[in-house]
Amino acid sequence: MRSKPDKSGHGSKRILTPPLRKQTVTAQDVATRAGVSRAVVSRALSNNGSISPATREKVLKAAQDLGYQVNFLAQGLNRQRSHLIGVIVARIGDPFRSALLDGLLKEIQRRGYQALVTEITGEEDLAQTLRRFTQFRVSGVIVTSGKPPAAIVNECVQHQIPVVGINRQPDIPFVDFICSDNQTGADLAAEQLLRVGCRRFGWLNNRDSTWAGLMRGEAFQAALCGAGVDTDRDLHHRVAEQEGYEGGRQAALVSPPGDALEGIFCANAQLACGFLDGMRQQGKEAPDDFHLIGFDNTPTTAQHSYQLTTLDQDIAEISRLALIRVLDRAMHPQQPSVTEWVKVSLIHRRTSPQIR
Repeated sequence: MRSKPDKSGHGSKRILTPPLRKQTVTAQDVATRAGVSRAVVSRALSNNGSISPATREKVLKAAQDLGYQVNFLAQGLNRQRSHLIGVIVARIGDPFRSALLDGLLKEIQRRGYQALVTEITGEEDLAQTLRRFTQFRVSGVIVTSGKPPAAIVNECVQHQIPVVGINRQPDIPFVDFICSDNQTGADLAAEQLLRVGCRRFGWLNNRDSTWAGLMRGEAFQAALCGAGVDTDRDLHHRVAEQEGYEGGRQAALVSPPGDALEGIFCANAQLACGFLDGMRQQGKEAPDDFHLIGFDNTPTTAQHSYQLTTLDQDIAEISRLALIRVLDRAMHPQQPSVTEWVKVSLIHRRTSPQIR
């Protein structure tokens, strides 16, 4: 900062000199400081390739001394791939979806990647997000909500960007899928309700159901039919007009008079918790008046006020397999689609206790 007299001679004006802009530290600067080549710096900082521990330590110290930060996005532009993995979700406030996202983020970070998470509200959002992810040159995309449009998926395939769907219908070429074993889950629910003596059954699902929800309902009906239940007479399908807890509660409140169902299976835990509270409003309680089983072992289901018997989805295993499929698909982009089914288990609680 300097000053000079003004024209009146009565003082001086202070002229501010802009501060010098800090020069960006480059990977070449790190190489010069460490006394190695630019390629060695790249291998040391990306943890890829053969390099001695002593050399890596020397490079890391030089980078720290200079304040060098790796530009992962620029790396992606250079090698046609970034360290980002895109994750697509919908209704992130849903407890199960939130828990699944948490599991995916942990697995993504554990493998040295960063997540690029986008919440969508519909199929149009899904298409736009997939196209945006290709522009970011992500290393893979994990879709937890919606059905990826085939045309956009083809763009991902052309760019060799792996796409993995979780609990999505496995019907898209070159896309891998990780799904909970809905068939076994429905079998376990039917077996439990039959074991405790239920004879009149209910199935509750959202009006705009996911593919997984539809599959659970069909499998539940097939399991009851296989056990000798007249499903035309003794299985009643309930439809929740809203998603989540409130949809389940309203479904219980609009039950027709005399509809004394003994065993109810719900497509997800939110519906089940709402249904339980709706029945309580009518003076009925599980398991005294009916048995109730949900799907998704969310934290709410274990709370004392619910103690919901429910199917548990193994989120850690789903997340682990999703990342395995992303990395394997990146190496073999033209291999046939792979679908892996993750084991589910029945958690017995108060709404349908285990008979010993």
